Amino acid sequence: MATETRTPLTVGQVAELSREVTSDDIVKFTDISGDRNPVHYDEAAAKSTKFGEIVVQGGITSAILNAVVAEELPGPGTVFLNVNWDFKAPVRPGDTITGRVEVLEAREDKPVTKIKTQVLRDDGTVVLDGTAVCFTMSFD
Repeated sequence: MATETRTPLTVGQVAELSREVTSDDIVKFTDISGDRNPVHYDEAAAKSTKFGEIVVQGGITSAILNAVVAEELPGPGTVFLNVNWDFKAPVRPGDTITGRVEVLEAREDKPVTKIKTQVLRDDGTVVLDGTAVCFTMSFD
């Protein structure tokens, strides 16, 4: 059973992970979520939008942050308690995205951390910006 212990974190610590987003990611996410919005599949429909082409679901964009917090910072055993995210720009198949987190607050009395969250496209555009509060469990 998980207990409430953790490695001490310090304000300003940063972690990042990157990955290329593919058309197959859209199909897999649709299988999971049921999101069949034409902007994700239909070239003609997508061209008629302000995006001008196919874009991936926001859940694909934000999912990189799940990986960063669970694998890097705060690390294994971490779950989101609260997220406050603004989606700023689209991500398209073929884009490489980087999820970045920075520790803003680390409580000393319990394993709760507030982090700044961002996802950036490979051209430097911030596509998601916000904050999250995380809880980190250990596996003793």
